[in-house]
Amino acid sequence: MPDLLTILTNLSWPVAITLAWLAGEFGQRLTGLPRISFYGLVGFVLASTQLGALPPPDAGPILALADVAFGLILFELGYRINVRWFATNPWLAVSGLAEALGTFAAVYFTAVALGTQQLTALMLASLAMSTSPATVVRIVNEQRSSGQVTERVLHLSAFNSLLAVFAFNLVLGFWIFHTANNLTSAVLDTVVRLLLSVVLGAVFGVVVPAMLRQLGNMAHDATVLFAIAIILLVSITFTSGLSAVAAALAFGLMARHRRVAFSQAQRNFGVLGELLTVLLFVYAASSLDWRKVAAGGVLALAVVGVRLVVKTLGVTVFARLSGITWRKGALTGLALTPVSVFVILLLEHARQRGVVMLDELRAMAAVTMLLEVFGPIIIQRALIWAREAPEQNHAA
Repeated sequence: MPDLLTILTNLSWPVAITLAWLAGEFGQRLTGLPRISFYGLVGFVLASTQLGALPPPDAGPILALADVAFGLILFELGYRINVRWFATNPWLAVSGLAEALGTFAAVYFTAVALGTQQLTALMLASLAMSTSPATVVRIVNEQRSSGQVTERVLHLSAFNSLLAVFAFNLVLGFWIFHTANNLTSAVLDTVVRLLLSVVLGAVFGVVVPAMLRQLGNMAHDATVLFAIAIILLVSITFTSGLSAVAAALAFGLMARHRRVAFSQAQRNFGVLGELLTVLLFVYAASSLDWRKVAAGGVLALAVVGVRLVVKTLGVTVFARLSGITWRKGALTGLALTPVSVFVILLLEHARQRGVVMLDELRAMAAVTMLLEVFGPIIIQRALIWAREAPEQNHAA
């Protein structure tokens, strides 16, 4: 007979997911705020370093499931990206480069000015470039938003996330070389890994649509086969040390290029997608320690403020040139604020590869916690102000 402690430990994650889902449903109905903000709050409160209801988020089944959830979202984001849009409207790509690189520079110099070591500041700046694809896709789907701002936020979040992965791996490779004096590891952790990840995702994007065509019932079988393929793809990247972000985005982009039908009803991957989304946001918040959040509070507030200003300005400056009004440009930049889940998973995988940096990046823990809760709200308000999300979606 298992003892009581073992039983409680085994039940901790199912109970946490249930509580988070209930909090999200009732919280959204009572306040009109996004459900995922409540998922994050529940995960943070129940974490091993807070109430202690959840075990430490070490590598294992929970991290693997979180990766699968993230992979499903990244595939969907990649599928919705039209690469030709960047070619026909190059100013959109310019605005993406401006906001991402501007954020990197601004956060780096801000961190250094506040006494952060150079390597830590570089890591912080590379993570700050990104916009959390999970948060963006979830809010866009939940609010049923559509329009110029919505599409630009989706495209720019994919764009700056890929840039952030590239920058993060470059800095991580430099970190490994600096600490272990191993140039081979530094190279493998940068360009080679990313290229292999993209190639792997592209191969899946060719093979899976071909299988669907052979099955001859794409509308019925697409969701299940895509979900299974993403689980397999994420598992391969997880065990081989490749980038699940680059691979899943490449898979989605190639599937779109192969013109596979993926209907609106399938986009959320049904019950599986909903369940894994709850787990993903609870897991991300449960990895945060309130002591690190508090210790990094001052720098975190500076980073959040700098990110918001630079991303908003970076998109707004090129708004007219890229074909939208100044107002919609500013709202697009504002909606690029969230960074939470993306950062947590990148840091966790870096830790699993033996790079211990979480103490030095305690400011990023504070940034993550702030934007885990407030980032979804900022996107929601930006879409409402852009009049791209029906007002009734936010009523209590």
